[in-house]
Amino acid sequence: MTLGLRFNQTVRRWLALTLLLGGLLALGGCATHPNANPKDPLEPFNRGVSEFNDAVDAALLKPVATAYTTVTPDLIRTHISNFFGNLSDAWSFVNATLQLRPKEAANNFLRFNVNTFLGFGGLLDLASEMGIERTRLDFGQTLGRWGVPAGPYLVLPLLGPSSVRDAAGLGVESRGDLVMGIDHIPTRNELYVLRAVEKRANLLRATNMLESVALDKYSFTRDAYLQRRQNQIEIIVEEAPHLPEFTDADSADLPAGEVESTR
Repeated sequence: MTLGLRFNQTVRRWLALTLLLGGLLALGGCATHPNANPKDPLEPFNRGVSEFNDAVDAALLKPVATAYTTVTPDLIRTHISNFFGNLSDAWSFVNATLQLRPKEAANNFLRFNVNTFLGFGGLLDLASEMGIERTRLDFGQTLGRWGVPAGPYLVLPLLGPSSVRDAAGLGVESRGDLVMGIDHIPTRNELYVLRAVEKRANLLRATNMLESVALDKYSFTRDAYLQRRQNQIEIIVEEAPHLPEFTDADSADLPAGEVESTR
């Protein structure tokens, strides 16, 4: 068994345990805290995980990200951001297709091919200069587009704010991650670390403002996340084409052979 396979299995088990624990705590929370926020019945559990994440961030992630921004030239950071953004365009194309959004699917497909083959593997974002629009889409949004409810708010260890729906989609998300498909394990792990550091570095200014302004960082982060995700789903549902609905009356007007073919 390879190290990569062990890593994948560990991640899946960890997520499954987190979701199971969250579900059990949700049942207990609903029974013992009638005044709990209906969108956050797991608040005691979530606050504990959030405190753990903040401790890890303060001790490791934030210092590394700060040092990274200090020693890495802006041009190099731009190339790194372009590279990972290009990889995400491929997965966004898949999700746009699943959401029946042909315009967004075509744009992300073009972006990935233009930047991969003409932009030196995505280091250059030529697609944006050509006016090809990027739409970032994930599998949690795809589930929401097809009516899967968000469920309770859920804070994941190290990964941060989520919901039961978005957390359940992480297994599919990992399959759509092109970095995971790299066979050379040291290279793959280095890219994982680099992407995490670059992502945290991009959030330095926002988190510094949050820490200085928000009276309750947990509540502010929760409300902002839930509102943002709800807005994203509403836009997707509004822009996506609606499938025709067939009723019994419609079927009664069709010849027998055509009625059979619609089943």
